[in-house]
Amino acid sequence: MPVERFDFPSADGIKLAARLDLPEGPVRAYALFAHCFTCGKDIHVAARIAAALAQRGIATIRFDFTGLGGSGGDFANTHFSSNLADLKAAIAHMRVTGRAPSLLIGHSLGGAAVLGIAGEIPEVRAVAVIGAPYDVGHIVHQFQDSVPEIEAKGEAQVNLAGRPFTIRKEFLEDVAQHDQQRRIAKLHRALLVLHSPIDDVVGIDNARQIYEAALHPKSFISLDNADHLLTRLADAQYAASVIAGWAERYLDAVPEPDAPPALPQGQVTVEESRRTKLEQLVTAGRHRYLADEPIEEGGQDAGPNPYDFLLSALGGCTSMTLRLYAERKQIPLDRVMVTLHHRRIPAEGDQPAHEMIEREILLTGPNLSAEDREKLLVIANKCPVHRTLTGDLRVETRLAL
Repeated sequence: MPVERFDFPSADGIKLAARLDLPEGPVRAYALFAHCFTCGKDIHVAARIAAALAQRGIATIRFDFTGLGGSGGDFANTHFSSNLADLKAAIAHMRVTGRAPSLLIGHSLGGAAVLGIAGEIPEVRAVAVIGAPYDVGHIVHQFQDSVPEIEAKGEAQVNLAGRPFTIRKEFLEDVAQHDQQRRIAKLHRALLVLHSPIDDVVGIDNARQIYEAALHPKSFISLDNADHLLTRLADAQYAASVIAGWAERYLDAVPEPDAPPALPQGQVTVEESRRTKLEQLVTAGRHRYLADEPIEEGGQDAGPNPYDFLLSALGGCTSMTLRLYAERKQIPLDRVMVTLHHRRIPAEGDQPAHEMIEREILLTGPNLSAEDREKLLVIANKCPVHRTLTGDLRVETRLAL
């Protein structure tokens, strides 16, 4: 699965770390995933969902909230309102880069966060939440014993998921002011609620309250026997497959752009796909395909690199030319396979540096004679692309108006 890693600024200018999981082929739509309280973008349930969506042509952006994972900032200075602001900053970045999300997905408190902003985002058509609390203040139950100390001293260090975090009084004040019932009632988006009946972190009653507060279309899926973090692989995969299948019904409502008209013979266009830094969309005649660089060269390996295409052109032309010649001369040629390598030869002595393409041709046929092979080798060097590469080739370049 191709991946693009990048940073974007929060509303306060803090660098937030993100990743974009892409499908192998064209992108039909974009999704944004919000992780759980004190978790991060790389939690395994997020990875499973991103992979399942990619198989259906949906690209997913996930990022670390302020103070978590690879993002900057201090977690002690965050609260639910800052999470909402981070989500809006992510969507603003997606919009500017032509990747506005059609689908929002949130896990636990991340689910409450996407419910908090979805009604304000015009591009969003569907929302899925996993183990989400109905009341944002529910999160306080995770450190209830520390609340008196937080209120008395202004802050306290609490242990969450085996790690220490500083929670300040501002956090308690902030979660108390959010009216999720009003937000959910005004969602006006397709909603999928997934929840485990044995969730001991966010009880199943939260799913009922979210479902009852929302208007149709809405759906509920029980994640039987799953824990809150969906730590079992089977549970995460099930949730991922359900979300991916459910979302297609609503994202398919977005009309796909018309295919571009076929280009005239001999004309090729190459343009940035804008999905990743180096990926290119190539159109030749009525055919469309991708070009890219390997990961070690700064690309995402979504397609052949430019030299791969050059070698493919020479190899394809060689094989086609030999086939046509063999048929015309009735040479008993069964099969042709052409293997090519490109390499740069460094300068040595009086010899300047130069480029070399090595071409090896395998000709098979039980009745193919040595004379036939020699004739075909001569013809291989006369294929049109070979003549173009070794002839007086000039490239004229001008700026388009």
